[in-house]
Amino acid sequence: MDEFAYLSVLISIILGLGMTHLLTGVGRIIEARDRVRMYWPPLAWAALLLIIHVQTWWAFFGLRNHHGWNFFGFLVVLLQPILLYLLAALALPQFTDGSSVDLRSSYYANTRWFFGLAMTLILGSFVRDLVINGALPRRFNVAVQLVFFVLAAGAAATRRPWYHEVVAALYLILLSAYIAVLFARLS
Repeated sequence: MDEFAYLSVLISIILGLGMTHLLTGVGRIIEARDRVRMYWPPLAWAALLLIIHVQTWWAFFGLRNHHGWNFFGFLVVLLQPILLYLLAALALPQFTDGSSVDLRSSYYANTRWFFGLAMTLILGSFVRDLVINGALPRRFNVAVQLVFFVLAAGAAATRRPWYHEVVAALYLILLSAYIAVLFARLS
């Protein structure tokens, strides 16, 4: 087993836990649908986060050629799956047996933390590239991530429903383009 194959096990476990959290949350919403006051942005973020988890796992395959791993470099790489897990934990509310859940109130109770973590995720991605590759990624990658950062900063700063609804839709469109341009093929 090479270095990255060994290290990727922990990365995969954390990403898998985040995906499990998201899928369990959606399953609980479906199961308790008669007790859930629906609001689509948290459901959109759950779907987006599921895609981002898969895209992260897909993109990390590119690290297989990196050699000379050290503990600090691995911690920087591990930061992204950890932040994704925390975002997954905040995306959908926890259910207690028999209780009603209001997705809107739960969403707005967590927006500052959620989008603060999203901004940290983006900054962590830049740090990872600097530590592992010694440089920032290609310009298009940086530009899209900066747009993601600005949208997340706006969402962290406001509770206006229209803004959150627009940001969720824009993230879906931009993420689709981002993956199509940069990550369509395994490299």
